[in-house]
Amino acid sequence: QVQLVESGGGLVQAGGSLRLSCAASGFTFSNSAMKWVRQAPGKALEWVSGIGSSGRSTKYGNAVKGRFTISRDNANNMLYLQMNSLKSEDTAVYYCANHSGEKGQGTQVTVSS
Repeated sequence: QVQLVESGGGLVQAGGSLRLSCAASGFTFSNSAMKWVRQAPGKALEWVSGIGSSGRSTKYGNAVKGRFTISRDNANNMLYLQMNSLKSEDTAVYYCANHSGEKGQGTQVTVSS
């Protein structure tokens, strides 16, 4: 079955950086576009970034453009999100999701101001 396991979240001060990882299994990762989404307390799920199956195509939400970088390692079925210049409004649970919309359990990112 599909498994998506996020890691790398934590508590960081504003202006700091974190790198999120997502280990994927149970589907053909190299054929799947992937994305990161997040959900802040009391708010709807927000799309953060997406990447094509080969990794050549990437897109970002306006809130994170220029600060976050999505990447993938198809040889090891891994998805990443490098987050720099973090802001308090980036505080949320971050999920990776595959082309079918299946998500992992999420990893908490808390940015203190």
